[in-house]
Amino acid sequence: MTVNFDNAATTFPKPLSVRRAVAAAIENYGGNAGRGGHRLAAAASEALYSARETVGGFFGAEPENTVFTLNCTHSLNLAIQGVMAQGGHLIISSMEHNSAARPAFALAESGRISLSVARVYDDPARTLDNFRSLMRNDTRAVVCILASNVTGLLLPWREIGELCRSRGVCFIADGAQACGITDVSLSDGINILCTSGHKGLYGITGTGVLLSDGTFPIRPLMQGGTGSASDSLHQPELLPESLEPGTSGIPGIMSVKAGTEYVRSMGTEHIRSHEERVCSRFLSGISGSSRIRVYRSREGEYLPIVSFNISGIPSERAASLLSERGYCLRAGLHCAALAHETLGTKGGTVRFSPSVFSREEDAARLAREVLKLAQ
Repeated sequence: MTVNFDNAATTFPKPLSVRRAVAAAIENYGGNAGRGGHRLAAAASEALYSARETVGGFFGAEPENTVFTLNCTHSLNLAIQGVMAQGGHLIISSMEHNSAARPAFALAESGRISLSVARVYDDPARTLDNFRSLMRNDTRAVVCILASNVTGLLLPWREIGELCRSRGVCFIADGAQACGITDVSLSDGINILCTSGHKGLYGITGTGVLLSDGTFPIRPLMQGGTGSASDSLHQPELLPESLEPGTSGIPGIMSVKAGTEYVRSMGTEHIRSHEERVCSRFLSGISGSSRIRVYRSREGEYLPIVSFNISGIPSERAASLLSERGYCLRAGLHCAALAHETLGTKGGTVRFSPSVFSREEDAARLAREVLKLAQ
């Protein structure tokens, strides 16, 4: 028996429709999208545009402003380095994943930008005040994770978006843990939304999305063939081609389209409600032990992720013991050094994260195994 409770990393299993979409893409789309006028190329081009319509439309983006990437890290690097190419001041939150924190710190260390980190609290009003207090005349962009990949804490992104709009500052949002579980839209005040395709959108690994409202230009990090303006040695300036050099990965993109359709048919409210029931079952099962610490507070609002530690057992050892019992959970620092520094968990935590396919009875059985370890 193997039960996956590491869905915050990659959702698994995938919906049947996603698996069928990947198989169909491999079987039917043998041409290069945007390269050539023959039937195979045309079929791939039509499929790619259809995916832009579906995925972009789900988040309120136009098809031409919907860019497919390798993962959320790829999207965030494109956005952060592209928007900050001319320098200026950048603000990130203290709960950022390394996919945002590392490019931000690299730019700051090279002297190309100045960087501030807004401390995040469970109280959203305090968090918003921290972002507001760091705003400067030269602030060019704010990067904010919508929900922590460590604890599931929701940040006040709509209020941060409004703050950025009032100052003319680009708001770059990391939606990797929120998209597909709660409603997220560019209309929330987000200028550039970055997310993974393989998490809440149920696509396969190696997929990500960058969605722009078109307000702020993004200087390309890579140059190459785009199938357009081929007579020029300059990279096209218009999205999506400017950020998509090289051959598109149609099977992966079609998986994200099918996964987005699946999420839309199920409804994010239903998905979140189900996952929260699974989390509640797990939390109630471990609540009787004083040796288990859960990193949640009454002040905060959380998506269905639970981080915990067992007294006397390092997080990675605890996860290894649970793996031996058939349960897959992520332990350690979760590629989020700033978040764990904020939480005071330098040794990391064990993370429980269900999906729409998770079962409450499995969460209850896992809780009993955790209690045994805590005895």
